[in-house]
Amino acid sequence: MNDFEQQRKSDIRPVNPGTFTIPEDSETPPELTGGFCPSCRASYYPRPKYCPGCLGEVTVRPVGRCGTIHSFTIIRTRPPLGLPQPYGVGFIDLAGTGLRVFGLLDPDQLQEMRIGDRVCLSVRELGHDGRGETRVRPVFTLESGSTQ
Repeated sequence: MNDFEQQRKSDIRPVNPGTFTIPEDSETPPELTGGFCPSCRASYYPRPKYCPGCLGEVTVRPVGRCGTIHSFTIIRTRPPLGLPQPYGVGFIDLAGTGLRVFGLLDPDQLQEMRIGDRVCLSVRELGHDGRGETRVRPVFTLESGSTQ
């Protein structure tokens, strides 16, 4: 059973609704959901209420799912929100968007990750919401065969 099937069966809510997709079927991969300003032709993640460039309306749009690790760190102190110890965070340059996003890295792959590796978004049950309720979070995992 994959992460999508587990999430549908357990009906666990996402940590930040609207910032990533949880597809209905296991064939469709998740994506980050950001914004796009049609006037400035600029993409944003997370989606701002108004475009920082022109103050125009920003539409909801998928901004991608795969990219390259720009930088990352492994944090070994006591983690917040029930995250595993250690946990990793990093900056990911999303392919084809010009966006650099900050996100969680797959805790099971931290020792194999290197700057420049290709990663893709997945969703999984990870941690809680601060009140003890389990949440689904987006994490970046290594793309097959991407380690240097």
